[in-house]
Amino acid sequence: MNTFLIDSISAITAEMAGHIVVTGSHGGVSAAHLALAHPPALVVFNDAGRGLDDAGVAGLAILETAGVAACAVSHLTARIGEAESTKTTGCISAYNAPAARTGIASGQPVTVACEAFIAANRTRSGGHAVIASPQA
Repeated sequence: MNTFLIDSISAITAEMAGHIVVTGSHGGVSAAHLALAHPPALVVFNDAGRGLDDAGVAGLAILETAGVAACAVSHLTARIGEAESTKTTGCISAYNAPAARTGIASGQPVTVACEAFIAANRTRSGGHAVIASPQA
């Protein structure tokens, strides 16, 4: 399983489907619909301060309905719009049920959350996971 870093979820491509995608994008409804164009196994967003009615993470529920694990980091821990920041300094602030089933939880650094996700999927598949981080 590869890990792709993209500053905007609008840059998602077919090669990212079924892999981990770490973004700098907010986790709102429009972002979820963009992610579903090429559904990743796990997608990481920025909560963008959450906003009115939790709009900054509203897409997590849409992705949950589609069976896609999704989470968001606190805007206080990573720069909005920068995937590298999401990956290196982001800490999880919100997640959906498919993500929770893999061990992702609030407060985890993104690196730990991704490791938990990979380990859970390795256990299920009995296979090996390889992480690559190409910049899109």
